[in-house]
Amino acid sequence: MDKDAILLARSEFLFPAVFHLYREPLVLARAKDQYVWDADGRQYLDFFGGIVTVSIGHCNDEINARLHKQIDTLGHTSTLYSSAPPMELARKLAAISPEGKLTRSMFTNSGSEANETAIHAARLYTGNSDIIALRHSYHGRSQLSAALTGNHTWRPTGAPSPSITFAHNAYCYRCPFGLTYPNCDIRCATDVRDLIRTTTSGRIAGIIAEPIQGVGGFITPPPEYFGIVAGIVREHGGLFISDEVQTAWGRTGTTWFGIEHWGVTPDIITSAKGLANGLPIGLTLARDEVARAVPSPTISTFGGNPLSSEAACAVLDFIEAHGLRTRTADHGCYLRAGLRDLQYRFPIIGDVRGMGLLQALELVKDPATREPAPAETTAVLEAARAQGLLIGKGGLHGNCLRLSPPMNIERADIDEFLLRLARAFETIGN
Repeated sequence: MDKDAILLARSEFLFPAVFHLYREPLVLARAKDQYVWDADGRQYLDFFGGIVTVSIGHCNDEINARLHKQIDTLGHTSTLYSSAPPMELARKLAAISPEGKLTRSMFTNSGSEANETAIHAARLYTGNSDIIALRHSYHGRSQLSAALTGNHTWRPTGAPSPSITFAHNAYCYRCPFGLTYPNCDIRCATDVRDLIRTTTSGRIAGIIAEPIQGVGGFITPPPEYFGIVAGIVREHGGLFISDEVQTAWGRTGTTWFGIEHWGVTPDIITSAKGLANGLPIGLTLARDEVARAVPSPTISTFGGNPLSSEAACAVLDFIEAHGLRTRTADHGCYLRAGLRDLQYRFPIIGDVRGMGLLQALELVKDPATREPAPAETTAVLEAARAQGLLIGKGGLHGNCLRLSPPMNIERADIDEFLLRLARAFETIGN
């Protein structure tokens, strides 16, 4: 199919709800490492990675070699049978889980499924039904995961929310209490106790939270936040579920899982995306006693597929062999410094935040009033594309630029990215 045929098929045969990032749809034809090419042969530097999914570069040679071997050996088996790749992956995950305490894996196909599994397990284990989620969160597109999402754009009409309550998130740039960190006593965290007492039965199944809120615009809580919240939740009988769909696998630098930066060991971790570098996979990783609360039988036709599992094993091996967790921390600091320089040059950049190679810019009409600038954000997104640069967008108001390049980029790639992004800002006159 040529470009026109692809776009025609998209308009005629896909659900209209499947939206496109750009005014003129971008048709991708091929990709390699940190670059993608469109159907017209134009090259782009990819600093979004399929929504934080291409963790170690497009069509990575080492990953592909293992996939080629696997597909010629065993391409599919459901959870009704056992095979080497998912069992090896489960063993690796147990070994690297926080404090080695989460040793049981359930493999599915996406982050939405992983989060559904986690909520189900938490309710069964605790015998309670009330779930706390955070405002500005995103947990998936299924009915339950959408109901857990604290952003109206991603909560379709008709998504029910039985026994789900939303707590304030730690959005320091726009503190819901009008306070300033660190002279705030982490009010957003301590407020969870009052939330439980006033909006739930008093005994909860758990809280689900992204360590860094992805679709929310990479909102990054202060160091004390999750320790306080997890303590309160456990006081009231609940489990702590860390949604690591976007923050795991070294993406935040130094650690395997984002929540480890806050010194908290979750009861359940969910993930997907970058674990298999683009192949479909979902993971619910839990403490043994929590996993045992889920009754048999349960199956997943494609969960733990040998190809996805082998890709995930290869990704973990690659990250470890190439020291990417440390490298991501170093390159994240370098990128952050460059973004700070851009903030100095362009007042429209109100906030720079994130961790490792998850970084965001929040754009505002005026740094003093912090009025969101969604139209200008879209303009920068389009201008970046014109500069041969792919980035993402997010935030409750659609005014955040999201950056998540492959973890094995070079500093030269960051320099080129900063140059192109600066040109994009210059183009729109901010």
